[in-house]
Amino acid sequence: MPGIVQGEWPPWREFGLDQPKASAPTTDVDHALAKQQIIQEYGQEALQQSWLKTCAQLEKIKEECARGDTHPIPTITMDDIESDRVSPQQIVEMKRAGCFVVRNVVDPDGTTALFQELKEYTTRNKGRFHAWPAESPSMYNLYNTPTQNALRTNPRQIRLMRWINELWHWSSSNGETSAEPLLYADGLRVRPAGSPFLGLGPHIDAGSLCRWADPSYRAAYRPSSQAGQKTMMHTIWKPDKTPIRLFSRAWHTLREGTILLYPNVSTVIAYVLLRPFFRAPEDRSLIMDPKAWKFDAEGTWFPGTFKPESQYLSDSSHPHLHLRDCLLHVPELQPGDTVWWHTDTCHAVDAEHRGHGDASVAYIAATPTTKKNSIYMRDQYKSMVTGQPPMDYLAGGVDESPLEGFQGFAANPEVFKRMMGVA
Repeated sequence: MPGIVQGEWPPWREFGLDQPKASAPTTDVDHALAKQQIIQEYGQEALQQSWLKTCAQLEKIKEECARGDTHPIPTITMDDIESDRVSPQQIVEMKRAGCFVVRNVVDPDGTTALFQELKEYTTRNKGRFHAWPAESPSMYNLYNTPTQNALRTNPRQIRLMRWINELWHWSSSNGETSAEPLLYADGLRVRPAGSPFLGLGPHIDAGSLCRWADPSYRAAYRPSSQAGQKTMMHTIWKPDKTPIRLFSRAWHTLREGTILLYPNVSTVIAYVLLRPFFRAPEDRSLIMDPKAWKFDAEGTWFPGTFKPESQYLSDSSHPHLHLRDCLLHVPELQPGDTVWWHTDTCHAVDAEHRGHGDASVAYIAATPTTKKNSIYMRDQYKSMVTGQPPMDYLAGGVDESPLEGFQGFAANPEVFKRMMGVA
């Protein structure tokens, strides 16, 4: 079975089937209001039918993951993209999975050299920037290192980001929205071999309760066709209907990677959205029978949902996802490979890094040109050109300009201006 978590399931945080009796009932009016609005919009019958259909599809996904003949996470090469050899069927599979690997974006030797430069840079500046978790720091709150900036402005990387953005459907002709990539600055990871890390169990980025409570965000999950009965199923790859800034999150591998991905996006996010509307049967032997779950119009518990955070998932709270069977390690990576996943894709960082060297990645997303993105980018440029952290990371960032070896945007000033919307 390709990439399935081996050995004991990591002691990631669990959220349970029911709201813990020891905790006070959720009284946040936003939970209740969002739930009632969705029931009013779709109706109980449509939500129940969607629940049964989605759970049945998840069973099929589990079977596909167990088959083991091919890895469920698609893999292509940058040369395939540049030579227009990626077939329509491959693109269908990439969209279905919501994640994929693109190999050899930057040549391995050049990537390894960039990693060594990064190691030297962080060693020279140890103690002058923040990293977490405290017991084994590996997530570096650095956003403007020479290594990151070299990868961000690599021509092949930029062409790849544009190609990924073009996988979406484009309907705007006003010039404010396009597949032209912008440079969203994110952090780094350098994780030594053998180091434990439980801080990023199964989760989905881009918010939590807002998926239900924000009307414009919620509209991103409306079916593209309104013919017939409405269902609460997820429609992806239509950017004109989604408020998400990043189309695809990504790792650019400097060394071995340790990420796990769930190779399906539409069915998984549909299940996550439906889960708060159903209460587990009292007879726990019937947990896996979706027909035994009762529609719950009044309860306000959204498992794994906390306003300021990502959407968390667990084996106990979302049993039909079969996380133990379907959360897969990505195919083995080499320096210069990249991993991409839709912002609604369930993923986790492996609790134990079993490789032989550092697991090091740079986060470089595919960010399209939109009006809101362009506004953010200009603010980001104003901060970063002077060494300040980008606006999304003010809490943990530092002024990087005093760091030894800091170069900022000096190596490619015009590229940064253009891709942050100030040229």
